[in-house]
Amino acid sequence: MKNALNRTIRHLAALSLLASLTAPVTATAQVERYVAGTHYVEIRNPVTTRDPSKVEVVEAFWYGCVHCFRFQPLIENWVAEAPAHVDFVRFPAIFNAQMDIHARVYYTAEALDALDALHEPIFNAINVERNRLLNESQIGDLFSRHGISDADFTTAFNSFSVRTRVNQARSRTSAYQVQSTPNMVVNGKYLVFSTNAVPTQHAMLEVVDFLVEKERRALGLPG
Repeated sequence: MKNALNRTIRHLAALSLLASLTAPVTATAQVERYVAGTHYVEIRNPVTTRDPSKVEVVEAFWYGCVHCFRFQPLIENWVAEAPAHVDFVRFPAIFNAQMDIHARVYYTAEALDALDALHEPIFNAINVERNRLLNESQIGDLFSRHGISDADFTTAFNSFSVRTRVNQARSRTSAYQVQSTPNMVVNGKYLVFSTNAVPTQHAMLEVVDFLVEKERRALGLPG
């Protein structure tokens, strides 16, 4: 009887030790559900964000990218439900001549305070209507159809400030290490894009959520 009791005590002690050893492992596995090099890339030189009191989330896109076009309903829903500590930024990536022109379209709309009204129509013009918006005349016609005068469009499109923003976007594309679209950048530190490990746009946003929470904890922001 005594031997049986001792065996029982030893067995319970072993179970308790096993539980204490496996609990941290389980917690670690949960924390590292997504890992650098597999689900996201750590940017070599972190890029300064515009509001250090929040977690910045950048959508690097191209108007001529059909995947970005299809991503828009998802990202709009995500932004609508994002917590207050998230600072969302659209960003027109540039690594070819067409993207350069379309970034200029984006910053022209922004300069005219017409981005909210024009963002979707620009996507539709290129991806649905097959109007590639590759010259000033085509772009001006689109702006005109949405209430922007020819004079205001021409002034903004050819302005020094818009050219400067495009040049900055070209440099920032390199700093973010963006090589495709759509990509997401979290707090200037992490790049997320579609891979075998992140096969869908929904999966991309799940990784973004993970990284936003990681940065929220690092910054000590309220949940």
